[in-house]
Amino acid sequence: MNRRHFIYSTAMTSLGFVSLSRCTSNWGEKAQSASVGEGQLEIVPDPKQYLDLPKGFEYRIISRSGNKMSDGLFVPGRPDGMGAFLNEQGQCVLVRNHENSPGSLKHSAFGENDEFLGDVDMGLLYDAGRGKVPALGGTTTVIYDEKTGEVIEEYLSLAGTTRNCAGGVTPWNSWLTCEESVTKADEETVEKDHGYVFDVPAFNKGLADPKPIVGMGRFNHEAVAVDPETHIVYQTEDRPDGLIYRFVPTDKTDLHQGGQLEVLAIKGKKSLDTRNWEGKTVNLNEPMEVAWMPIDDVESPEDDLRFRGYHKGAARFARGEGMWMGDQEVYFACTNGGPKNFGQIFKYDIQDNTLELFAESEDKTVLNMCDNLTVAPNGMLFVCEDNSDLNRIHYINKEGEVKQFAINRSSDSELAGAVFSPSGKTLFVNIQVNGDTVAITGPWENLV
Repeated sequence: MNRRHFIYSTAMTSLGFVSLSRCTSNWGEKAQSASVGEGQLEIVPDPKQYLDLPKGFEYRIISRSGNKMSDGLFVPGRPDGMGAFLNEQGQCVLVRNHENSPGSLKHSAFGENDEFLGDVDMGLLYDAGRGKVPALGGTTTVIYDEKTGEVIEEYLSLAGTTRNCAGGVTPWNSWLTCEESVTKADEETVEKDHGYVFDVPAFNKGLADPKPIVGMGRFNHEAVAVDPETHIVYQTEDRPDGLIYRFVPTDKTDLHQGGQLEVLAIKGKKSLDTRNWEGKTVNLNEPMEVAWMPIDDVESPEDDLRFRGYHKGAARFARGEGMWMGDQEVYFACTNGGPKNFGQIFKYDIQDNTLELFAESEDKTVLNMCDNLTVAPNGMLFVCEDNSDLNRIHYINKEGEVKQFAINRSSDSELAGAVFSPSGKTLFVNIQVNGDTVAITGPWENLV
């Protein structure tokens, strides 16, 4: 993604949500009607029982865990968040997370018994596990030709990190990948503390320098969104009592130079519980003025950032996960927020410095535990589910209607990492447990 496309995409995001925000007060009413099929697209059952899609759309499995990559290693398992970029050859470059823990050998890039670990420069592994149990998360990079539908190249691009869940694209053509782990170094098999964000350049070949951005904090990271002008980074925390953070860099050209980590609070509502688990504490479409409070000891040896922040007055959220940057707006999903634990979506308006509850599901047949989210070039919001029932992709149109787009028929796996190519012609998504990355194409202009 070049800077021009980044700005274009965020502008389209904003236009879509301006329209959507006018309709979310009727979310509950629309959810009930949509649950019985009114206004839904015709979803065509896949004869292969893999992925049901609307009429006219088709999918292609472009990558599968266990297959050999261009660098001689193997596609790791459990693919999760992804970022999409455009290289100089006009090809789409995907940087893809892998939510693997140490010891998950069946998902390893280094073979079933890590027998190919010696083929990698060990100095480029963040945590080699003291030579016993290397961390098996990290990222892979996929270069994909949309014209031919073929993978040109595929290789490991970050190694030795743990449970890389989601992240976010940057204006400087890189992917900020986040560890959803707070494992600490020990004397047995863990060399370094985990719980950090790493910067993976989109166009570099081979392994990136595994240098954590310590100023962004050490906690159970999920996703980030980067303001293209200020380079302030907004962050979610995947905990049932997590916070929303932002990192204000000292040097906007180099996040490693440090900065100030802050937590989101609501003015006049100290330690607000936004989860709506025990009564309605937050209402739909009611902007609340935000205060950003600095927090110290950000490497948090005791993993207590969220406790210290909440005690200080920060707002509490129910498993902050997917996050997307719009034009002066940040949207994020809280997977099990709401009175029925079916999920919430919040909007933070950067210019007005306000937060509002954008959507809250009360019908799991419509939206059940939202996770990763992204915005199409036409402004529609695409939302992935992560639940123990039936996992789907939904989209929310400009009238605020929730409609099904895809249904995973192949497994009970979550759908993760949904992201559009820079051209807007392809939606990429991972079926995590399967270990598959899928490219979806079709008549996007027909979605209403």
